[in-house]
Formats: sequence, C-alpha cells, structure tokens
Amino acid sequence: MDAKYGLPKNLMQWVDDHRDRLKPPVCNAAIFPDGNYIINMVGGGNQRTDFHDNPTEEIFYQLRGEAFLIVWDRGRFERIDLKEGDIFLQPPHLIHSPQRPDPNGLCLLIELPRPQGRHDSLQWYCAHCGTEVWKASKQLESLVDDLPKVYAQFYALKDEERVCPGCGTQHPGKDYRIWHEQLRDSSVRDF
Repeated sequence: MDAKYGLPKNLMQWVDDHRDRLKPPVCNAAIFPDGNYIINMVGGGNQRTDFHDNPTEEIFYQLRGEAFLIVWDRGRFERIDLKEGDIFLQPPHLIHSPQRPDPNGLCLLIELPRPQGRHDSLQWYCAHCGTEVWKASKQLESLVDDLPKVYAQFYALKDEERVCPGCGTQHPGKDYRIWHEQLRDSSVRDF
C-alpha cells in the first residue's frame, strides 16, 4: 500500500509531540504539510489585534477549551463563541480575529490552499470606531511562515503610523489587552 501521507495518526499524541510549535503569534502547526488541504492544529494562549480576510472557507473544530472569533461585519464588531466540541464552517471573506485565551485550548483548523491571485489580507482596525488603520495583502503560501512576517511589519510601525485616520485613537500594536479595553468602550461593538 502506498499511503502517501502516512498511516493514521493519533491526533492527541501528535499534539503532545508538537506542543512546542503551538506558540504565538499564530500558534499553528501543520499536521499534514504536503496534503491537498491546509490542516493545522492551533494551540491556546493567544490573543491578537489583527483581523484575517481569507478568500476561502475555514473549518474550526474546537477540540479542547473555549475560544472566540471577533468578526468585522456590516460595520460592526461581533463575536462568535467556539465552545469545546463546536464545529464552525466560516465563509470566505468573513473578516475575523481568532482569540484563544485558554492556554490549554486546541482547535483543529482546516483550510483550502489559496488559488493563484486570491490573496489573504491582514488588517488592523481601530477598536473605538472601526476604521481600518493598516492592511497588508499577499498570496498566502504558509500560515505558519507568512503571517508572522506581516505582524512584524505592522508592529515595527512608529506610533504615529498606527493612529486611526477616523478618530485619532492610537492603535496599541500587538498589545491586545489595551486593544480589548478600547473595544469594551466601542460604539461599533455588538457583544
């Protein structure tokens, strides 16, 4: 038998063997890096200030713990909770920010490879008014390798380059605690 991708794996044993790779800023590790799907395990303790616009669907299966997605939709920040055992099929282009505060949380994430010319975007929004502060788009080849490079670009911006053009609020960069505090007082939040 030619089992191109190997024989069945015990998923939780795989997690134990690769725990060191499930770290911020993305917390992703590819289970089958050479398959026709992008199949990643995503670990917890990770909260972020970026939003992802994926041109394809994503399947979230929350194996352990709880997580949530903050989505930017119809001019509002909304929240989708992922409880242990939940599965969620996210449509293409739903602008989302995965929040995984549970340090022991685990999510199986399945995505499609991106067709040539269909770019992923990462964007940062003002938590106060929802205005886009900064955005970068690219042909995604690897979640694990490509996204941290874009994060580094945004985090390297000077403070004055992260000021909201809509209301003048200073975006806190990677300091998710401040961003979430700003979001609590937001006029464009529905949760």
